[in-house]
Amino acid sequence: MGTALVYHEDMTATRLLWDDPECEIERPERLTAALDRLRQRGLEQRCLRLSAREASKEELGLVHSPEYVSLVGKTQVLGEEELQALSRQFDAIYFHPSTFHCARLAAGAGLQLVDAVLTGAVQNGLALVRPPGHHSQRAAANGFCVFNNVAIAAAHAKQKHGLHRILIVDWDVHHGQGIQYLFEDDPSVLYFSWHRYEHGRFWPFLRESDADAVGRGQGLGFTVNLPWNQVGMGNADYVAAFLHLLLPLAFEGGYHLESLAESVCMTVQTLLGDPAPPLSGPMVPCQSALESIQSARAAQAPYWKSLQLQDVTPVPTSPSTHSPEGRPPPLLPGGPMCKAAAPAPALSSFLDQPCLCPAPSVRTTVALTAPDTTLVLPPDVIQQEGSALREETEAWARPHESLAREEALTALGKLLYLLDGMLDGQVNSGIAATLASAAAATLDVAIQRGLSHGAQRLLCVALGQLDRPLDLAHDGRTLWLNIGGKEAAALSMFHVSTPLPAMTGGFLSCILGLVLPLAYGFQPDLVLVVLGPGHGLQGPHAALLAAMLRGLAGGRVLALLEEDSAPQLAGILARVLHGEAPPSLGPSSVASPEDVQALMYLRGQLEPQWKMLQCRPHLVA
Repeated sequence: MGTALVYHEDMTATRLLWDDPECEIERPERLTAALDRLRQRGLEQRCLRLSAREASKEELGLVHSPEYVSLVGKTQVLGEEELQALSRQFDAIYFHPSTFHCARLAAGAGLQLVDAVLTGAVQNGLALVRPPGHHSQRAAANGFCVFNNVAIAAAHAKQKHGLHRILIVDWDVHHGQGIQYLFEDDPSVLYFSWHRYEHGRFWPFLRESDADAVGRGQGLGFTVNLPWNQVGMGNADYVAAFLHLLLPLAFEGGYHLESLAESVCMTVQTLLGDPAPPLSGPMVPCQSALESIQSARAAQAPYWKSLQLQDVTPVPTSPSTHSPEGRPPPLLPGGPMCKAAAPAPALSSFLDQPCLCPAPSVRTTVALTAPDTTLVLPPDVIQQEGSALREETEAWARPHESLAREEALTALGKLLYLLDGMLDGQVNSGIAATLASAAAATLDVAIQRGLSHGAQRLLCVALGQLDRPLDLAHDGRTLWLNIGGKEAAALSMFHVSTPLPAMTGGFLSCILGLVLPLAYGFQPDLVLVVLGPGHGLQGPHAALLAAMLRGLAGGRVLALLEEDSAPQLAGILARVLHGEAPPSLGPSSVASPEDVQALMYLRGQLEPQWKMLQCRPHLVA
């Protein structure tokens, strides 16, 4: 399985035929610029190309009225004056004789992609389409959108493939009110939208774009709006939204041509399994972002158990500026800025890093003591045969009595060889094995080797009965997180220990509420994940942890396993480090009171130093 790219050149045919400053930004170059950039980056060639088909009228009817579909169909024979008159009946829309054909292709592209993924023909994919769709409603075009492509795809997935739970994440500067209207009473579709809102002063100027619009009827709690009330939100603000709102709910239950083209490239790279680029700027969410996140959490708490165990007290916000007389007064150009946000560098600066595109020639390597012929690995994952020089290995082992045995030396040599390949940029991620009796010593060597050979900031997530090496310097270059300690303790801002949660819900809360906020705040350039003695993790849980940490350090993650468990865990970890999705954790559960108490204690202790732990603004008296 690979990544599909669905496209059809006919979708460039529709264009504005008259002067309209509001609509002129929706033009064919939005597609051609993105496709050209994909080709320049060598990304299109790595995808399975699928040519979009037209959606049938019956498929359009999954969300649109027959009368509306018929009305759009008639635009094929209208003259320019008639097209302009019809366009004026809708908000921010234009019609062209090719609109019906293009819009059916756009909807059909989504249907093709759904079918390809759900039948197993591909793992994932991107549909590159126009016209867009998320503003269109059952019987109305809106905001450049003719047919609601995503809503049609979701309804098709339910009808044809029998899906019962669908998550739609709508990432756009504007609120996708069309999707919200179509599914607001449907508990089978969880709709999440983050968008510029500015207390109702930004298009589409709707009261129902605010955080307290949570659905209706059986769909209560399945509409999640995160309204940004200031502009200039940065990486820290979006990561905070992911960790404190979107991911907890998900687990429980572009008009600027340059930025659009770069965004499409980065999306395709991620779908292909390439490592994510490092985040830039200070990882400190601004107060306006935290206010919006907390407002959304408070609105959703009655419907989601994962939020009910946390402090989701609403915070006072600026009053809405909606009025019954019509649209709110316009803001000055640019809107209020989020003061904590630093200017983001151009997206192209991320992609120009040579390690990101094309993908590393060796993305993931497994370095077991002896090659395992029964180990099933993805085609591009290799089993390492090389080892560090004997003299060098012995020099690193000499201070550790547990590394004196021949088996331990052999494993250490494999680890050093793999780690050097990662630090030199030849290998992106890897898995190594160690004797259980030598796990602590091997980890100590790995940390020291990483710090002395190029890693500036090293994150170590140690699971099981492992203590922080005594000779490890307290210089802020290493963040030590132990999951499996006897009690919750923050011995310093760089030395944190917590017991292993007993339930899956507690494990997820620990990862989302503690590990990832600390990790993103630290911004490591090398990540070590160690499954040591008594780690207690099942394969799917270990895979989820590795997959989540893969978003850090450009994907440079090294997993260290005990030799006895390596054959069982190496395969599943290799797949997620290679870019595949982790397996299901099974039925969802909530965290135990003890796990919640430990998590809240650590967050309270660490929040003053680690701002990514914040999920509510600080109130000023």
